[in-house]
Amino acid sequence: MVYHRNLLQVQPSEAIYQDLRAIGTASRDIGIQLAATVSAGHFGFLRWLATIAAIFLIVVDRTHWKTDLLTGLLVPYIWLNLPPILFGFFRGEVGKWISLITVIVRLFIPRKFPEEAELPVSLILLIVVAPNLLADSVRNSLAGIIVSLAIGCYLLVQHINNAGGFRKAFAAQNGIPNTIGILLLFVSPLWEIFHHYL
Repeated sequence: MVYHRNLLQVQPSEAIYQDLRAIGTASRDIGIQLAATVSAGHFGFLRWLATIAAIFLIVVDRTHWKTDLLTGLLVPYIWLNLPPILFGFFRGEVGKWISLITVIVRLFIPRKFPEEAELPVSLILLIVVAPNLLADSVRNSLAGIIVSLAIGCYLLVQHINNAGGFRKAFAAQNGIPNTIGILLLFVSPLWEIFHHYL
């Protein structure tokens, strides 16, 4: 009976305020734990985030939201920022089999090869074929970070120019997801520079 009386005494606006305060506290706690994880040098999450953003931009470009972005640049970006577990997976036997099947299909049945698969297959071919010197040294070096930032900057400038300005880049129907996706490309490289070199 006391419980029902307490429910009746709480005003709806006060209940909403309490819920929003609880959401804010939970968000703050998640942010603190994420910052602690990232500041400890575990920026694997940021690499995953940047890779997912790049894959998102490739997928969006292949759908009805066709953009004028040079999405071919996302292949070396993903190659440079792919999390080590995925890089090792595709560099192994799985990537070799995918590459072999792709080359066979492209040679003998070129009309059956879907155009949408060009960039993902190019990425897997690049992962498989790249020499160990490049795969081990460039991916985890300042040069790789600078190339990733240059790709992100170029795509951002190209997106803003194609939209007709910074405000229009956020106002167009497909502008917001593309702009956010491009901005997420900066997360991992900037944090790696901040963590290792500053």
